[in-house]
Amino acid sequence: MKKLKCFLLFLSYINLFYSQNQKTDTLRKYTYEELENKFYNYKDNGKIEPSKIIATYYLQKAKKNKDEKHLAEGFVFIQYNQDLPVALKYIDSLAAISKKLQDGRYPARIYLLKGMSYNNSDNLKLALENFVMGLKYAKEKKNLRQITIAELQIAYLNSYIGKHIEAAKVLEYYYNNPKSLTEQDVTHIQINLADTYLDIGEYEKAFSLIRDGLTNTLKNHEEVRYNRYLSLLGNYYLQKGKYNLAISPLEKCKKYFLKNDIPLSANYAMLYLGESYSRSKNKKKAIENFNKIDSIVQKTNNTFPELHYAYTYLIDYYKEKNNKEKQLYYIERFLKIDAVLDSQFKYISRELPRKYDTPKLLSEKEEIIRELNHKKYSSYITSSLLCLMLLTLLFLFIKSKRKEKEYKKIAQDLIKSVNENELPVIDNIENKIVLEKQVFDSEKNKLSEDLINTILQGLKSFEEKEQYLKKGITLSSLAKKIKTNSTYLSQVVNTYKEKNFPIYLNDLRIDYALNRLVKDKKFRSYKLSVIAEELGYNNEQAFALAFKKRTGTTLSIYLKEIDSQS
Repeated sequence: MKKLKCFLLFLSYINLFYSQNQKTDTLRKYTYEELENKFYNYKDNGKIEPSKIIATYYLQKAKKNKDEKHLAEGFVFIQYNQDLPVALKYIDSLAAISKKLQDGRYPARIYLLKGMSYNNSDNLKLALENFVMGLKYAKEKKNLRQITIAELQIAYLNSYIGKHIEAAKVLEYYYNNPKSLTEQDVTHIQINLADTYLDIGEYEKAFSLIRDGLTNTLKNHEEVRYNRYLSLLGNYYLQKGKYNLAISPLEKCKKYFLKNDIPLSANYAMLYLGESYSRSKNKKKAIENFNKIDSIVQKTNNTFPELHYAYTYLIDYYKEKNNKEKQLYYIERFLKIDAVLDSQFKYISRELPRKYDTPKLLSEKEEIIRELNHKKYSSYITSSLLCLMLLTLLFLFIKSKRKEKEYKKIAQDLIKSVNENELPVIDNIENKIVLEKQVFDSEKNKLSEDLINTILQGLKSFEEKEQYLKKGITLSSLAKKIKTNSTYLSQVVNTYKEKNFPIYLNDLRIDYALNRLVKDKKFRSYKLSVIAEELGYNNEQAFALAFKKRTGTTLSIYLKEIDSQS
């Protein structure tokens, strides 16, 4: 029996060997250009195995012919659909050979490929770093296509941290001005733009793109994209409250994504499906989908912000069933995933504006430096700059002393206000409700008075229960808690709190800190890192920055003044 098994196994290897050779033989008749077209056709339509066969053959052919130009393209092809370490290894090989080529796409191309590999592996920190570097070099070489790709990838990261309106502007621009883009690029933008429209409540625009996408992909037999549009269609019906209509397309695309091992798309489909079943009062089906999401996340480690909904639903469900083991399990899973999401969210939120919005200033600075280098009297300029630097340092020293005095005065006034119970820690929501009606813009006019009051009551509960002290609170997560969407919540906060959501959240935390630091000696004795964590901040640096921004003085001086008065 064992011999028979070994023989059958041997035959399977022989068949695999010959089938592989037959596929390779059929590729020999194609030129490099024809192979490239076939590769991208397979890759873009989710046919991974045929695309890998072409990539391997293309690379071997280029190596055999010692053709460095096509060898570089071979490394580009072969790195797709690989695990991160393998993909990076091929990209490093591409970087080495690109130095021999007179090709203006490098080194920007290296950074963009690395960024996409890191992004696919859910390492958004390194993805952002590489996209920003890719954009920098693309601008230096004035490569319009690479600039477009970098800005689109950064727009997707903006969408990740909830800046959906900013992301939509970039996607709309390139969708309507596709000069440097291929047809495949435009179809990819169309899917993401439809998804972003759903995020910002532009439902009719989203539906128009989804309807066109379904028609075109069905006509062209593009199964992967067709099923992604089905997923978006399900989400559209979900957002419109038509839960029974959402279920049918979502079940179809879920089956396709699971069968073809496309885990992230499968998870999004099951997230929308679970929510649709939940709102249709079918808890059993909702739990079935959310459990499946967790099993896939454990295998792939790919996370996304909307996972919060799935895990909080599972926790609440098993709490209701009094299943302590399952409840504890999903609490631990939620905390682990929440920590990953919180880390990525805070990093992208902090670094994206600093590293993406500042290149314009950097380019201006570099232009000034170039002009200075062409001056005839460089030595005079150098000495003048040194003098200016010394004067600046002197000025900054004097200014810092004055600032320190100002900070002390502010701190003393704040402490006095706290002691006299005059510090407005929590805004009075009832007073906000009776504000005179303002002239809303077209977006704000969409909110009914009942909806506004509901959201304001939700904010009141959020403040009174001090839920703002929890880590990882986002506009999206609070909107779900209040049972509204991010756009409406943002409008109400902007109008009635007269500030945007991040400032609103920080102000609540800092006002709480101002009071408790004065009145609670034990709390004041904790390490700053512990205090920061209790207030919902990721670290003491984030807390100190938020404190300074809110109060106009520094945390260290405030604490020092409390101790001196005590």
